[in-house]
Amino acid sequence: MDGRVMNTTVAVPRGLAGVVVTETELGDVRGREGFYHYRQYSAVDLAAHRSFEDVWHLMFRGTLPGPAERAAFAAELAPLRRLPADVREALPALARATALSGPLAGLRTALSLLGASAGFRPVYDLDPGRRAADALAACAAVPTLLTALYRLGQGLAPVEPREDLPYAANYLYMLTGEEPDPVRARAVERYLISTVDHGFNASTFTARVIASTGADVTACLTGAVGALSGPLHGGAPSRALDTLDAIGTVERIGPWIRERVAAGERIMGFGHPVYRTEDPRSRMLREIAVQLGGPLVDFAVQVEAQVEAILAELKPGRELHTNVEFYAGVVMELCGLPREMFTPTFCVARVVGWSANILEQAADSKIIRPAARYVGPTPPQPVPPAA
Repeated sequence: MDGRVMNTTVAVPRGLAGVVVTETELGDVRGREGFYHYRQYSAVDLAAHRSFEDVWHLMFRGTLPGPAERAAFAAELAPLRRLPADVREALPALARATALSGPLAGLRTALSLLGASAGFRPVYDLDPGRRAADALAACAAVPTLLTALYRLGQGLAPVEPREDLPYAANYLYMLTGEEPDPVRARAVERYLISTVDHGFNASTFTARVIASTGADVTACLTGAVGALSGPLHGGAPSRALDTLDAIGTVERIGPWIRERVAAGERIMGFGHPVYRTEDPRSRMLREIAVQLGGPLVDFAVQVEAQVEAILAELKPGRELHTNVEFYAGVVMELCGLPREMFTPTFCVARVVGWSANILEQAADSKIIRPAARYVGPTPPQPVPPAA
């Protein structure tokens, strides 16, 4: 069978750009329109009007909950935030081992340990209900794991989760040890909702490839976290903020950007592989940032305007706007999140989208197995004798 598949390869664009690999009911990104959605609802509208738990329910169970469903779902999730004792006991050593790498690196190991400790079995061997239960447990534990790893790395004791706080507020509480300001908690919640899912990006596709093998939920999530850690994917929010720091003043915007473009360097926080208009997530986060206000926001708005004008001048014909990372970094900075937790915070949201994709993929028993075109020396050649 493999031989027949390999002999019928089809040429596709590099990076699988624009290639449809499956069907999904979870959502889509319409790049030319500057629009994306979760199931039948605008993701930006959901972020404006619904809670993170409501969107989680939508992604996992297909509907937005009513009051009774919302309460039942919250009650189901709350106890899952607490870690098993053996996982909790292992975290100090894991934090020390990943001190130079950070919480996201530690999460890869922590997720594997969580799945092993809980006895997660391959999704191939489970019924849909058991798969969903494993996915719920893994998602609920991720904020607890990340905040514990961060605090331990700072020489602080982990903060136990609270069952009475919503998802975003509880995340901030576990990170800081203080109940968050409601305005900032809502700002972070809207950011989290806006990043739950975003088409077949690199980490989501990675999760689905692993799920297609029938592996357990945490194996799929561990692979997704690895993909997310790359600076060309989820690793950019803090780098975009570093760009603002490097520019420093309004007078330096033009010279700094022109120098980087002339050197062929990428301007972090600008451009997107799918959107050919303004990233709707960036538009929403700019509004949140402006509402929060302050000198950092004023400077970011000026940088955005000048960078877009310079890029339009130097790269005519290309639509290059801010992407989600640019204002995400600004919002998270204003809400008191440390920069080393920017990408982990992205992960706190995206784990729900990954898991929804894992559950959808697990319903299809076909393994994802593409081909590659060999371009090396012509085989077979004689093997030279060993010296």
